[in-house]
Formats: sequence, structure tokens, C-alpha cells
Amino acid sequence: MSISSASEKKSLQEVSNQPVLEIEKNGEDVLQESDYTEAEYRRILRKIDRYLLPLMWVAYGVQQADKTGLSTQALFGLREDTGLVGQQYSWLSTIFYLAYMVFEFPSSYMMQRVSVGKTLAVLMLLWGIVVLCTGFCQNWAQLMVLRTLQGAFECTISPSFLLIIATWYKTSEHASRSVIWGTANAGFGIIVQLCMYAIGNHAEKQGGLAAWRGISFFLGAITIVLSICSWFLLGTPREVAWISKEERRMVQARIVANRTGTDAHKNAKWKRDHVIEAFVDPSTWFLFFSVLLSGLPNGGVTSFGSLVYKSFGFTSLETILYNIPRDGVSIIWFLFVGFSCSKWPGIRFWLMLAAIVPAFVGMLAMSLLPSSTSFRWIKFGMYLMTVTANVNGLFLWLFLPSNVAGRTKKSVVSSILFVAYCTGNAAGSQFFRSQDAPRYVPAITACAICFALQFLVILAWRFYLVYLNKSRDKAAVAEGLTSEQVKELGALNAEKDMTDKQNVHFRYTY
Repeated sequence: MSISSASEKKSLQEVSNQPVLEIEKNGEDVLQESDYTEAEYRRILRKIDRYLLPLMWVAYGVQQADKTGLSTQALFGLREDTGLVGQQYSWLSTIFYLAYMVFEFPSSYMMQRVSVGKTLAVLMLLWGIVVLCTGFCQNWAQLMVLRTLQGAFECTISPSFLLIIATWYKTSEHASRSVIWGTANAGFGIIVQLCMYAIGNHAEKQGGLAAWRGISFFLGAITIVLSICSWFLLGTPREVAWISKEERRMVQARIVANRTGTDAHKNAKWKRDHVIEAFVDPSTWFLFFSVLLSGLPNGGVTSFGSLVYKSFGFTSLETILYNIPRDGVSIIWFLFVGFSCSKWPGIRFWLMLAAIVPAFVGMLAMSLLPSSTSFRWIKFGMYLMTVTANVNGLFLWLFLPSNVAGRTKKSVVSSILFVAYCTGNAAGSQFFRSQDAPRYVPAITACAICFALQFLVILAWRFYLVYLNKSRDKAAVAEGLTSEQVKELGALNAEKDMTDKQNVHFRYTY
């Protein structure tokens, strides 16, 4: 059923006791999916993918390389050249995520009030300069200052991408599209690993500039160039210049059924009731603890993964090369998960649970195996298994555009999510104590425990979301609403900037 006349609008309004919102304020009709044909939607989707996906893939890959490059730099003398002792190296990761957390709140507010794409581009330029300047550092204090600035500037990319995904794509497309740019961590990582191998190999054979300094110059330069491209191409439908006015309306009509709101109007007003709801919603805290428990292992592996590899008995250059198969497995797993989500809706949470199992087994086995180098290939295989859990970080972020409605609530939940993410990653790097080097058995054991706890939290969370959907379905049936009426009313309510709790016709994705 489509809403095409005033009488039909009135009928639906009476049935649901929900006011109908006119989205357009200049006398135009309400946005509906039926405004355009499937052929037109397919054409605009191809254009969106052509512009956004390659750029987001590279941008996300560069961000990950900038953030984790410290682990590879540690293989080539960063700690020795800058005189790091004790837990000072761990603090370089901890301070990064603490700055990430502190500056995420004002960054989210600024993006809502100004521009998502332009804000991200400027901050990308600034963190690129910071990464480049890291190559000039001589001591721990200088590294700490630059890592703090890098965390402050880099904190915007994930919330920016989530807002961009939510304003361009249908809910059913969130997983498959996000998985594509999520593979950048591994895909672009392979490219960067090969470049860093070349830099390290040249430094070992020819001398001259220290390899870790060359890596900083290389990563910083890439980020600076990318920020210029992002300025012109990245943003929400309301912000970019590469679509026409009619195409912009088509994009907004296409996603109106998401029931989380479109980008038709700039919702700059900060709503107090959205803020309160974000803090009392149980899903917020399921998300918080899921992300926290995911961040604890990630924070340690991000900074110490290369050192753990080296502890198996590999050289510095071998460590870089042997990390490439792990990235390759990650790409295959991400693509499989993305394909599965698009083909079989409703399995996202089951895939997250399945991803945790091999990661838990791999971490536990690594902590229990003897230190002898004769076991290094078994340890290599166990560490390879842990890569499956990487997809959960992305899927947890996807909860925001798929299951949180209301612009202010999205911003608040995004900030809460970042607190969990940053707290987990900051604390996770402290699991790895200098006195436990080179195997870091207590830290790896702690990572295995975190995976086990995360499994239980995600399982309970899914049961809760299923309960909410079934309760709302029963209420709709009791009111005599058809599924199509529920869908249309949910879309209309979302355009009033209603939250997922306020909009009784909203349905959660799991």
C-alpha cells in the first residue's frame, strides 16, 4: 500500500493514532519509495557505490594503517631510538585511545552542526600531518604529544562513516556495504605491509634513514593526499556536489523505509529526551559492554600483534610478510559474512557469535602452548584463527545506523559506543606488561576471557531484540495494522526525528 492521497493519510493516522508528517516544506508530496522505479533506484545505487565505496575503502584502510603502524615501527627500532622503557610503549596506545574518547563528544556535535564530509576531510589532513611528524620524534614525550593529537583528530572517521552509510543506503544494505569498506583493514593493510617491508628491507641493506621513520613519512603523506579527495567527494547526500537535486531526492526516497530518518532536512536541534532515552535504553548498554569486551583484545593486538608474531621465532621482516596471510583470511571472512547477511537476513548476531569461537580457541591455545620455537607454526595457525573476531567490531558499529533512530540519540549512542571502544582499547594495551615479554601469556589469556564474556553478552542482547520486535508485532496486529501499514507509518514517524523507542512501528535488525 502507498500513501498517495490525503484521505489515505488520514485513514492511516486514525488507525495508528500517529500524526502524519509532511517531509517537504515547500508544498511537495511526502517522500515515498513508490516515487521512483526500481530501474531508477538501481541506477542511483550504482552511482553511489561508484563514488563512495572506493573512497571509503581507502580512507578506512589509511586510518587503520596510521593507527596500527606503531606496531610495525616497533619492529624496526622505534623503542630503542626514542629510549622507551617499561610501559612507555604501551602508553603510546593508551593515550591515543584516551584522546579518542575525550574528543569524540565535541567532534560528534560539530559534525551534526556543520558538515560530516568537510569536518572529516579537515581532521584527516591534520592527523596526516601528525603521523608524518612522528618520524621526527626523539623521545617518549614527543611521541606522547603526537599520539594524543592523532587520537583527537582521528576519532571522527567511524562516526562519520556510520552517518554516511545511514543516509545513503537501505538497512538491508548496511552490512554488505560496510563489510566492503571494512575489508580495508586487511586489504589496504596488505598493500601497506608490502610497502613497509620494502622500506624496512632497504633500511637494513642500505642504511640511512631508520625504517620506522620512513614508515611515518610514507603513511603521513598518503593521508594528506587522501584528505584532499575526501573534501570534494565524501559526505551525506545533502553535502556532496556529485549528485543532482533530483538524484538527491531519489536517494532520500529510497531509504525512507529504513524508519531511522533520511537526510532530507538538517536536524541540528539537540533534543533532551533523545539524550535521556539513549542512557536508559538497555540496548545501549548491551552495545557498550559488547564493544568494551571487543576493544580489550583489539587494543593489545593492535599495538603488540607484531611483537607477538616475532616471539614465535620470526625475524622483523618475516613478521611483516607472515602477517599478510592473516589479512588475506580476514578479507575472505569479511566477504563471506557480508554475502551471508545480504542473502539470509536475521543472521547478523549468529555470525558474530560464530566469529568469537575460533578467536577464543586461538588465544587460549597460544597462552597454553610451550615457548619452544618448534611450536611456532602451530602458534602461527592459532593466531591466524583469531582474525575472525575482527568482523564483530564492524558489526557492533553497524548497530548504530540500523537500529538507532533519532539524530540526537544516534549522536549520543555513538559517543557512548566510543567510550566503550576507547576504554577497551586503552586498557587492552596495558594488559601487555614489559615483564611478561616476549610471550605475554597473562595478556593473551585475558584476551581469551574477554571473548568468552562477549559471547554471553551478545547472545543475551539478541534475545532482548527478538522480544522487542515480537511485542511490537503483537501490538500492531491487535490494532488491525497490516505489515505494509506498519512499514509506511514507521517511515513517516522517522522523518519527524523520532527515536526507535518513540516510534512503535520501528523494527530492530538482528
